[in-house]
Amino acid sequence: MKRLLIVSPHFPPVNAPDHQRVRMALPYFRDHGWAAEVVAVEPGQVLAPHDPFLVATLPADVPVHRVRSLSTGWGRLPGLGSLGYRCLPAITRRLHGLLRSDPRPTLVYFSTTQFAVHGAIPGLAKLPGVKVALDYQDPWVSTYYQEHPAITPPGGRLKYAINRFFARRQQTRALRHVAGCTSVSARYFEQIRPAHPWLRDEQLLVLPFGGAAHDFEILRQHPVPQHHFPRRTDPGAPLNWVYAGRGGPDMARALNGFFGGLKLALPLQPELANLRIHFLGTDYAAGDRARPTVKPLAEAAGLGQLVIEKPHRLGYGETLQCLLDADALIIPGSDDSGYTASKLYPYILARRPLLAIFHRESSVVDVLRSTRAGTCITFDAATSGTALARAVHEQWFQAQAYRQPPATDWAAFEPYTARAMTARLCGFFDRLMPA
Repeated sequence: MKRLLIVSPHFPPVNAPDHQRVRMALPYFRDHGWAAEVVAVEPGQVLAPHDPFLVATLPADVPVHRVRSLSTGWGRLPGLGSLGYRCLPAITRRLHGLLRSDPRPTLVYFSTTQFAVHGAIPGLAKLPGVKVALDYQDPWVSTYYQEHPAITPPGGRLKYAINRFFARRQQTRALRHVAGCTSVSARYFEQIRPAHPWLRDEQLLVLPFGGAAHDFEILRQHPVPQHHFPRRTDPGAPLNWVYAGRGGPDMARALNGFFGGLKLALPLQPELANLRIHFLGTDYAAGDRARPTVKPLAEAAGLGQLVIEKPHRLGYGETLQCLLDADALIIPGSDDSGYTASKLYPYILARRPLLAIFHRESSVVDVLRSTRAGTCITFDAATSGTALARAVHEQWFQAQAYRQPPATDWAAFEPYTARAMTARLCGFFDRLMPA
């Protein structure tokens, strides 16, 4: 059995999106000859909500090594605001201790968007018998705001430029020492390879997150309470359509297309006046700092009365329960063609009528079309708002696709499951560290 140490500072019960690849893969590593262990931060030292449901999905036989980071109070000092910087010393010490205590050849896999923690990579890669791999769930150095200059980056342009300068230097230093990289999107590799020409094709694997059917099996046996809307049992009750996930200005084109299609449909389909569209968990900020990003677009379109936005983050189990309780589901995509929306698979597994509006180059388009799991409407930079609204109206509203669950091809969906994705990941690990 080969040894795999996974670095995931966020880990259940912490409710954070960047541990999902690890969490969903853990039940299957042993089937492919890898003994996995996880190195994570103590949950109480992570500024994120907790979700007990996530713990229920973990296998009991995988060791989890917890470290204590610098306290959140250190975040007031420049450079220590992120968890990655605060936990880097402790994670580095723990990794070196684990590697010294067991001399077996080991692959260390960093799967996190806390990019500062990758500062441990150069030192680890120099140890005998150790190879390191890095997972790109988001771009470490994004080109999005250079490609969309009208959008102000988070924290303002000056702070963003300073952070980006240091991130580029840190990324180059880490990539000189990795044996391989995985990424949820081919676009991320296209962005990093020009500046890092030593990366070879065989060192790179594009691997989206998988779909965890096991999560829904647990949820159907043990439902999680959700208080955002009632599950409809009376045909005369309001229809509840749901999107649960982040918002942001990069989704404005897709959302405006959806609202435009709805405006065209309302005079022709009076029953839609009984519709309520719930946008849940649209801001990564916690509590009172969360701000709506969808409701203002709906109000500008004259549809504010039909839209309910609750921007604060939801627990993972609560999110899945909302998908199950909805009458139909909506996924607006980014105007960034590299955006993959890993949340797609839970939406498919919820088995509800599904509308996705995505950039035509997004991998989401291929998945939905091959599995026939929902209505997929595409756009690019040349697509006018009028054309997109008309497509939404015709394919979703006029066709009444929202009334019937899609006839999903589950055999075609199998390659996108967590089990199948983990098999591919382990095959990649086998090439990085052959027996």
